[in-house]
Amino acid sequence: MPDTRYRGRFAPSPTGPLHLGSLIAATASYLQARHQGGEWWVRIEDIDPPREVAGASDMILRTLEAFGFEWDGPVSYQSCQQDRYRAALAQLQRENRVYACGCSRKDLATAGNYIYPGTCREGLAPGRQPRSWRLRVPEQVDEYVDAIQGLQRTEPATELGDFVLWRADGYVAYQLATALDDAEQGMTEVVRGADLLDSTPRQRLVQQALGLPSPAYAHHPVVTGANGYKLSKQNRAPPLDSHKPTPQLHAALRFLGQAPPMPLQQAHVDELWAWARANWDLQRIPAILSRQIEKLP
Repeated sequence: MPDTRYRGRFAPSPTGPLHLGSLIAATASYLQARHQGGEWWVRIEDIDPPREVAGASDMILRTLEAFGFEWDGPVSYQSCQQDRYRAALAQLQRENRVYACGCSRKDLATAGNYIYPGTCREGLAPGRQPRSWRLRVPEQVDEYVDAIQGLQRTEPATELGDFVLWRADGYVAYQLATALDDAEQGMTEVVRGADLLDSTPRQRLVQQALGLPSPAYAHHPVVTGANGYKLSKQNRAPPLDSHKPTPQLHAALRFLGQAPPMPLQQAHVDELWAWARANWDLQRIPAILSRQIEKLP
């Protein structure tokens, strides 16, 4: 019987098709779960309508299927969880763990503030209207051991500042939605790209404020292009080719330090997956934040 005490997930945003960076994130989380006989869930993080692309959610799921991914349970959609998010915000409001903020992005940019200076922490200035809700970040040290990157130590009050949990446009912020879902869905470990490394202490703070457990974390390197920028939809990364899954999956495994045999580049995708599940070793993933990927064959 599978050991379902382990539960991992892949949580893409429907802002476009999956690319090679997405494949690496999905592969790492999937193999970490399957190697341990655990569950792997898919969650569509569709909470930013202005950035979403029509039909992208279905396209993402079809691509995962074409690459041989198999998930447990029904796919979940954050857009269907708005009542839970509002209830969590209401709890934080009752406990005075959040406060209304009247500052705009323009205000902060003009002041040159990259970390919110707490302008509205003690109340809105006269004439200001509430725009967003921010978490009152406590003065404490956050420490955890990342399974790939090692010990992570943050002083959130000075390094992060009070961050937004409910946006000025009326949508729930990523940090609240993801922190709540990971806890509510029973995720035991979150395996994702190192570009989200600075989100982890924020999400841990949200979970602590709500009295929820935090999962373990493992942040793998992200792919960069020749220009040094992260491979992403915003940077026009080419979409995955669903008709040729094996060479792309082989490249993803090499990027993750798994060294699959070269003949498997031409094998059926099921054969490559069988090798990957049997030989997966998280400790082989390099403890760096980013690097370029080898060219596909």
